[in-house]
Amino acid sequence: MDLDGVIVDSFDVMREAFEIAYREVVGVGDAPFEEYHRHQGRYFPDIMRIMNLPGAMEEPFVRESHRLRGEVRVYDGVAELLGALRGRGFGLAVATGKSGPRARDLLDHLGLLHWFHHVVGSDEIARPKPAPDIVERALLLLETPPDQALMVGDAANDLRSAQGAGVRSAAALWGTPDEADLLRAGPDIVLRRPADLLAVLPERSARAR
Repeated sequence: MDLDGVIVDSFDVMREAFEIAYREVVGVGDAPFEEYHRHQGRYFPDIMRIMNLPGAMEEPFVRESHRLRGEVRVYDGVAELLGALRGRGFGLAVATGKSGPRARDLLDHLGLLHWFHHVVGSDEIARPKPAPDIVERALLLLETPPDQALMVGDAANDLRSAQGAGVRSAAALWGTPDEADLLRAGPDIVLRRPADLLAVLPERSARAR
């Protein structure tokens, strides 16, 4: 599953960090955060290239995101969902547009890291979302075939990455700012709250990992 917009609500922190980074590096004008957010799911340096913004924005963006991480909140019902999925014996992985170290640090800070067998960041694969590499890497680590996996995402790029890997995709509507765009990406499953995922997954006996 994705991290931002699925597990955690980091929208306000992301906006503030982006605006600070823009002021520091670019200096003039309004920070185009809405355009930045439309590219969610991609790796930050890739978004900068797409938007024709300086790659130097990454350092202050990461710095401020880390400083403000105490303001990131876990979506209601997510911790309970993760516990229930582990109890059913599912392997869990995060496949995120963040770097691996940033994602693991945030999950650890929020007390959620222990629920996941693996966390894969966009700096740890050759091609980030919407390419399938990050989903394929998670499948390899989980030792799970594509037809037995499900990717939960809040952005079209998450779903495209899953589709490219031959994995079913689920749209997490609780975290997306653009429901229509997410649905146009053709998810196999639509989830309106985290607990909805339990209703579409089979019971499994717990497995040792």
